[in-house]
Amino acid sequence: MQPLDLATLPTPVEPAPRLAESLGLEPDDLWVKRDDLLGLGGGGNKVRKLAYTCAEALDRGARVLVTTGAAQSNHARLTAAAGARLGLDVELVLAGTEAVRVSGNLLLDRMLGARLVWAGDVPHEALEQVATDRVAALEAIGTPAYQVPYGGSSVAGAQGYVEAGRELLGQVPDVRHVVVALGSGGTTAGLVAALGTARVLAVDTGATADPRERTARLIEGLGGDATGLRLRGDLVGDGYGTLPEPVAEALLLAARREGIVLDPVYTGRALAGLVAAVRDGDVRAGERTVFLHTGGLPGVFGSVPLAERLG
Repeated sequence: MQPLDLATLPTPVEPAPRLAESLGLEPDDLWVKRDDLLGLGGGGNKVRKLAYTCAEALDRGARVLVTTGAAQSNHARLTAAAGARLGLDVELVLAGTEAVRVSGNLLLDRMLGARLVWAGDVPHEALEQVATDRVAALEAIGTPAYQVPYGGSSVAGAQGYVEAGRELLGQVPDVRHVVVALGSGGTTAGLVAALGTARVLAVDTGATADPRERTARLIEGLGGDATGLRLRGDLVGDGYGTLPEPVAEALLLAARREGIVLDPVYTGRALAGLVAAVRDGDVRAGERTVFLHTGGLPGVFGSVPLAERLG
């Protein structure tokens, strides 16, 4: 299936020499792939996935997109944006209860016209079931609906990052490491299918209980080999949505060395993972390294822990 034209492609790859030297790398070692500049709805990696999942939704005749996420979900925000672009209604099933103060991604969800459904403090599986039930209810009254997978991470959605991996190889043919945050697994899976496990270093954000297994299934679904998957799990801290000290330090390092704003849930953890990988010798000076900036800027404005730390 052909992807929809939702993204601004290709995204640039930019040098980060001051950040590289701060990490202990050579100035020319570190480059940033700017998937935060994908265009639609404020940008971010989910746009590449939505180009495929929304194509599937339209092929099935859907009039409503239903998906899930945390309150500050980047995926939910970009699904709302894709729906607006395509003329589809969007329902977002979000964990937690309605916020008193609307900020960050939640503010954009409302601007984009999405209907918010608050599911309470339920586990991920229960959240997905609420969305499934909502799709069934819409279908029962004659409204075709499509459930966009959590994080856009189905085999179809992950195809967007197979293409991104090929795009990156055309820009940085000698890339040795691609460092990426791992949430629902689709971005990592697509990159691994394109580049192999040896070149992709994924940093778990705590978004799922089974990151390795979930990602491996997607890699295999894409026809790739998950053997030797490189996955750091030491930056989760007290859980998804928290702000461990190494992550806070990484956020400030990127901002103050390169003027690059990362988010406290995904890209902040990914950079903290790169800091740790250099410290551990998994990434060494002289090895061309690309940090994948997957977006998430609106989440900065909805982060209470970050505001408290800097306030």
